[in-house]
Order: sequence, then structure tokens, then C-alpha cells
Amino acid sequence: MSGPPSGGRDEPDGPVDPDVDLRVPAHRAETAGGLRFRRTLAVLAAVAAGGALGATARYALISAWPAPPGGLPWATLAVNTAGSALLGVLMVLVAEYGRGHPLARPFLGTGVLGGFTTCSAYALDTVTLLERGAAGTASAYLGGTLAAALGAVWAGAAAARAVLGGRAVAG
Repeated sequence: MSGPPSGGRDEPDGPVDPDVDLRVPAHRAETAGGLRFRRTLAVLAAVAAGGALGATARYALISAWPAPPGGLPWATLAVNTAGSALLGVLMVLVAEYGRGHPLARPFLGTGVLGGFTTCSAYALDTVTLLERGAAGTASAYLGGTLAAALGAVWAGAAAARAVLGGRAVAG
């Protein structure tokens, strides 16, 4: 075991999912039960399956709604904004309300939404716009996507909290 003593509890050497804080009971549930190797394989399989679904959905949307040369890549902006809103909802459900299966966060968060949203296409789209001489559009896209994604994750989390009311479980 590595890290500080666990106060007599058996804890894994480190988190299976880097977003998991083993001091939070709801997060510990993601690594509970069975052998560590099997837990790791289950998490990897969940992330891979979710990533395949999310990336396929993103590809379909971006292919159906291509950006015109020098124009704003609306599909990538929409994907990143929608994915951020859904991530806000998911994090409230999983982290604050303890909802769902222990593999829900790796499958839906890291997998589906990680595959669906795209920082690399966002960066490439920005560089492509700059290379085509559309600096104004590139700047608007760069700042607009960041603002939209941050606003969307906040709005998704706020909406989830409003719908669920004050029923959060203690962490």
C-alpha cells in the first residue's frame, strides 16, 4: 500500500478512476467488492464501452452538421456545450445524491461524455480558423466554447439540484 495509513481499513493502492477520491464514501463504492484486478477490468470495460458510444454519437453529429470553410464549427460547440451540461447533471447525481451503479460514473462520465465532448477538435477547429485567416471567428469560437461549456456544466448541476430538491446524501 502506498500513501498515508488508512486507519486499519483495507484500501487499494490508488484510485482506479483518477477522479475518485477514496475519502468520499460514494466514490469508494466505485472500487468496492471483488479483486482489484477484476474491479480495474470492469472500470476499463465501462469506460471503453461508454467512450465508443460517446465518440460515435459525436462523430455522427459533426458529420451531419459540418462547419463551412472559415465558418463557426457549430456542431463541435453544440457537442461540447451539451456534454458539459450532462456532466453537471451526472456529477450531482453521483457525487451529491449517490445515485446509480458503482460503474455509472466511469461509464457515463469518463466514457460516454468523455468520448462525446472533444477538446482536440475544439483546438484543431480554432487553429484551422486561424490558418484560414478567420481570426475573429477563431477568437469568438475559442472564448464562446469555454463560456458555453462552463455555463452549461453550472446550469446542468443547478437544474439537477433544483429537480432533486434537498435530498442529497451525506458524503
